[in-house]
Amino acid sequence: MDSKFLPTDYNREPITLIAGRGRYPALLTEIIRAKGIPLKLISIKSETDDSLIDGFAQEDNVSLALGKVNQLLKTLKLFESKYVIMAGQIKPTRLFEGLNPDIKLVSILAKLKELNAETIFGSLVEEITNLGCTVLDARSFLDDHLASEGVMTLTKKQPSSDILEFGINMAQNIAHLNIGQGIVIKDKTVIAVEAFEGTNKMLKRVGELKLKDLIFFKTIKKSQDRRFDIPVFGLQTLELMKSLKIQTAALEKNSVILIDKPEVLKAAEKYKIQLIGFTPR
Repeated sequence: MDSKFLPTDYNREPITLIAGRGRYPALLTEIIRAKGIPLKLISIKSETDDSLIDGFAQEDNVSLALGKVNQLLKTLKLFESKYVIMAGQIKPTRLFEGLNPDIKLVSILAKLKELNAETIFGSLVEEITNLGCTVLDARSFLDDHLASEGVMTLTKKQPSSDILEFGINMAQNIAHLNIGQGIVIKDKTVIAVEAFEGTNKMLKRVGELKLKDLIFFKTIKKSQDRRFDIPVFGLQTLELMKSLKIQTAALEKNSVILIDKPEVLKAAEKYKIQLIGFTPR
């Protein structure tokens, strides 16, 4: 089986990738193509990396402006898409600036009681499934790039089990409230909470405090729809942790994607940053 996150009846049929920014959709593309599975791309203007777009034939790639949901649905019909997967980030501020929604998206947004990634992407997934498409779990094909249980990289100084337990519980409580997927703690004090600004800007705020023995936690709420908004951890965040002297990251097992996991683990060993995978409580 290509991935434990795929539907049991999936048999290497063509997939359409809806791609945002970052390395995540490129990694996914490489893995899917290596398996010989046909792949088409819907890229988002000013978001999807040009290097990813350039790797697709013109007939297999359609680039759309953010907010053009009706065009997105028409493209999926044009591609005769049975399976769809979503990967990559959209710049958060574009929810408020530069969205330019079409009539379809305006009608979707008007029905939402809250405006956040979960409600917006959840409504989009519903529209796609109404076409008869299956939106795949965003972890599909990335089994080997997920946080695994226990110590993934080892350092001399280990955080105590009670401090880890405190951090896990606090991170999950914050995620449950739809505030963010990450926190930083020192001992049993929450130093920072990730919100709209994202992980790296939160870590930069923490760095200004110049504290030692900090632990960064990344998790996902239990009821999270795994078809979108999956947390990722990559070399960029690792480099930032190194520069800020944050030496431990605790990542939820099977829920946080380590982008290019072998390279991340190798760099973490080099920088003496401990990566720990934990099971959700």
